[in-house]
Amino acid sequence: MTARDIVGSLPGIDSLRDLCRSMAMAEAILNPDGDCVHSYSARWSETEEAASMRNGSGDEYDIVFAPDGAYIRGFDHESPLSPYRHEDVPQPWPGVLDAVPETFRRHVDEPAFTDENGCPVVTACLWREADAPSWESGRITFPEGHPDPDGSDYLFELLLDPTPEAFQAFAEDYYEVSVDIEALRHIYALRPLGLSLIGELNPEASVPEVVAAARAMGYPLADDLQSDAPSTWRIGTAP
Repeated sequence: MTARDIVGSLPGIDSLRDLCRSMAMAEAILNPDGDCVHSYSARWSETEEAASMRNGSGDEYDIVFAPDGAYIRGFDHESPLSPYRHEDVPQPWPGVLDAVPETFRRHVDEPAFTDENGCPVVTACLWREADAPSWESGRITFPEGHPDPDGSDYLFELLLDPTPEAFQAFAEDYYEVSVDIEALRHIYALRPLGLSLIGELNPEASVPEVVAAARAMGYPLADDLQSDAPSTWRIGTAP
């Protein structure tokens, strides 16, 4: 599977934004003191929000949500399309970025998405303008004999299966803990986050850290977390 194959399977921009925020919120509760695989910033820039994935093994993606649409950059470090296939002169695989419209060209050279020499770190790229009917990708001649040449199937697995059950399977495997499916369904529905929900996912979570993460993501908070007195935030109690 490649970026070309998934353009019709990815959620629309608004649904993808909600999905990414939900995954990041759930993981921030499960792992509030460490580096999460999924993150979300509601203030990536003055006008943009962004979702990110970093698996700790060199694979990553970023999704920029802007008023004019959304841009996705993915990098699979084992992909035959890696810019580093030529160690002497790293460069993106032909076609991966060539068709990116002017609307999103600024993201191609975004310092957060390039290496120290300015080379875009990318094996898969997709975009969708706000009024477009579907996602798009470049015209690429992929190398033969590879089941996932640009890493799209692997990188975007949880975006292509936008269900709480899929995230539960990921989280239980990655964190080796039991994850409450009803709590995940609550978060995937973007219902307000309260003390009881935090306790259902992780009774050892630092509530102030989770609340700070929710605010940074723009995730809604329930009334019991709206207090200006964090000392009242106790899992299993009301303020």
